Amino acid sequence: MADPVTGAVVGAAFGEGFAILHGTVKHVVREIVMFKSILGRLESTLDRIAPQAQKIKELILALDRPEKEIKNLIEKMEKGNELVLKCSKIKIKRWSLNYCVKAYSYSKQLKELNDAIEKFCQVDLALQIARTGLENSVKLDRNTNIAQQTLAGVNGIRDQMNNQNLDVRMRFGLRTLSVPKPRDDIVGLDLPLKELKQLLSNKKEPLLLLTALGGCGKTTLVKMLFWDEDIKVLSIVIAVLLAYFILWNYFLKKSSDQENVRRNFFSYLHDWHIWGKYIFCQRFTSSQPEGHGTKLFKHNGEDCPEFQSDEEAIDQLEQLLNEIRQPILLILDDVWPGSESLIEKFKFNIPDYKIVVTSRTAFPRFPYRYKLNPLNRVDAMSLFCNSASLQDQDESSDIPEEYIEKFVSGCGGLPIALKVIGGSLRGQLADVWLSKLTKWSEGHSIFDSDAEVLVCLQKSLEFSADKTILKEYFMDLGSFPEDQRISATALIDMWTELHEPSEEVVHIISNLRELHNRNLASLVMTRKDGTKIDYYYNEDFVTQHDVLRDLAIHLNNQEPVLQRKRLIVDISGNNPPKWWTEQKQPLINARLLSISTDELFSSSWCNIQAPEVEALVLNFQTRNYALPEFVEKMVKLKVIVVTNYGFFPAELSNFQLLRSLPNLTRIRLEKVSIPSLCKTLVLLRSLKKLSLFMCNIGQAFGNSTIQVLDSLPNLMEINIDYCNDLVELPGWLCEVLPLKKLRISNCHKLPLLPERIGNLTNLEVLRLRSCTELSKLPDSIKSLHKLSILDISDCLSICKLPKHIGELHSLTEFHMKECLRLRNQLPPSIMELQQLKLVVCDEERAKLWEPFKEFLSILKVKVAKKDINLNWLPKY
Repeated sequence: MADPVTGAVVGAAFGEGFAILHGTVKHVVREIVMFKSILGRLESTLDRIAPQAQKIKELILALDRPEKEIKNLIEKMEKGNELVLKCSKIKIKRWSLNYCVKAYSYSKQLKELNDAIEKFCQVDLALQIARTGLENSVKLDRNTNIAQQTLAGVNGIRDQMNNQNLDVRMRFGLRTLSVPKPRDDIVGLDLPLKELKQLLSNKKEPLLLLTALGGCGKTTLVKMLFWDEDIKVLSIVIAVLLAYFILWNYFLKKSSDQENVRRNFFSYLHDWHIWGKYIFCQRFTSSQPEGHGTKLFKHNGEDCPEFQSDEEAIDQLEQLLNEIRQPILLILDDVWPGSESLIEKFKFNIPDYKIVVTSRTAFPRFPYRYKLNPLNRVDAMSLFCNSASLQDQDESSDIPEEYIEKFVSGCGGLPIALKVIGGSLRGQLADVWLSKLTKWSEGHSIFDSDAEVLVCLQKSLEFSADKTILKEYFMDLGSFPEDQRISATALIDMWTELHEPSEEVVHIISNLRELHNRNLASLVMTRKDGTKIDYYYNEDFVTQHDVLRDLAIHLNNQEPVLQRKRLIVDISGNNPPKWWTEQKQPLINARLLSISTDELFSSSWCNIQAPEVEALVLNFQTRNYALPEFVEKMVKLKVIVVTNYGFFPAELSNFQLLRSLPNLTRIRLEKVSIPSLCKTLVLLRSLKKLSLFMCNIGQAFGNSTIQVLDSLPNLMEINIDYCNDLVELPGWLCEVLPLKKLRISNCHKLPLLPERIGNLTNLEVLRLRSCTELSKLPDSIKSLHKLSILDISDCLSICKLPKHIGELHSLTEFHMKECLRLRNQLPPSIMELQQLKLVVCDEERAKLWEPFKEFLSILKVKVAKKDINLNWLPKY
């Protein structure tokens, strides 16, 4: 048991140290602006303990056990008093790294002192009471009441301070910037928050990218993350860099002197201090004589210090963060393309250091990501009703549920649209709701009356000078019906003729992937083993959010109808738009013409003059469909895409109108039947590519006896996919000598290829994917000496390869995945395929290639993973 005299001395020392510290803090807290936040917190703690100080002093004496924790606390209070006096002597003359480090160090020590006092009163004192009670229950009984009162006082301090914004406080001598607390009525983000936190728990991934379409709630979600009780962060790091990164993106986009902005960015991170009246942002103008970077912030009228390099600034910032020695979560909000390298600079090797980046773009270099999707129907309905003040709707309300459903559907689960549209209808009568719905049905856009949604989404279409083509691609996507899949090859055909005269498919796919990464469209790849050489995208497709499609159409419609370079027409029933019927034969100036009709359309066309049209997109849903007569006069037409979005195949008539088009190079037909197909084709001397998807062509091909000769001198590519009635290839196809690519997939009734296929001596690509009844390859295939890619994947009935397949001396790539009946030894001529670089197959077929590896030095056998998905199924 400790000496009672010693206990009395320690108790007195505690009382004296507490009183002196309390008095000093009270004296200087109003004078030291720089440390006002942390000193205010310390003052609040001391104020709450002061009424209990005498009782704590008595308790220390009663415990008869002066523990080292008490002595340590007394020492900290004495040093704390000296520290507060030091803080009062700091004078601000000029901002420097040394100044920032000293300010940060003092702030940190003051915080530690505050935490130590709270911990002693709430935890250490209670433990000492419990230990002493085991030795002396009488003494415990005498003092328990005092201890409980003291603990109640300290707990009160804790509760009070938890109600304040403790997470936003002074660090580095910087201005305290609060991240606003999210509203209580947020809908649909609880699950994404849970999933985001789970991803953050992965210690192997230091950076998490949160990506979504603009207006989906990315910033709201990271605010929820910031305030979540499970997330322990140093919030000034979040607040400062969150706010500054937004400014960085703004100024970088506005400034012509981007290098100067970039160079000074890190310097200003250190110099941003608490005098808010001196912090201001200014729009950059070309007339400003000073460097744009130096105009970002003013520091008490003095020049801003600069680091010699980004590397120096980064190193010093990392050192500052390293000294914190607590978990850090850095949130960079609303990052735009072009800033990826800047993000990389913030990736420090610090324990428990995480970065969350939010962006409309899914940057490929950051693969660890979370995509925030639009709201589901239930959450969308809830958010809309909240915004329209319908959450307390009773039976007396005159807003029909049908109206609400239609508005919610029209917003497509996009939170910003639901809030803005719902808010605009708040308090309005039912007839106002109906009026707005009627305008939507007449072709008016959600953007016509609600500028906030337009401004939000239009920001996503701000591209750098070298990527302006992406906006053209985006605008073209409006040519296809809403809520429908768009064939990737249809887009390739259209964009090749409109935007890529070099016909480099790789550029188109690259741009399409960029749209996908920017969440402006979704590219769905149905197969994982596609070749990189052939650019095989026949089974892939693109989807787009309905609101984005409306945005593309809205932007297209800003010009007068007849002057638009991209004319998109939606016809309901047999009612064309007024501008079409007001003139006898209106003359349009468009290069791209898209016409969509519904299931009530009777193919009763009004005339139109479209001499400039180069790409024609026709979307329909009826069982019978006739090409419009005015197609015959589209002398510049290069590509036509005809798509039946109905459930049943349709018979397409007037196909012969295409005969008169001298520049038509590409035809794509989907889910149609054309009895006159072959007779029309032979007259299309400019035709380069023919694509038939889910078409009924068996009758047209089977009855074909035409003579091709040199009638198709430019036809180089034929694609036939999912044509289930195809039982044989027409003989004339083997006479199309210019043919370079022949792709036939998922034609399950095709048993054989014609023996004359060996005549196609210019053929470079032969794909026969998933032709399940195809029993063998003809021996004449050995004559295809230019063939570089052969694909027989999923041809379940092929049991052997041609004996002389080794004569395909140009073959570089061979796909034979899941050829289940191909089990016997491969023909010896395989050894002659000296140019063969890649074989893609399953594990069983891979074993067949083992004996040949030593003879084929450059060969790589790749075992494809089983890819079971239903993405290829059409959507109805």
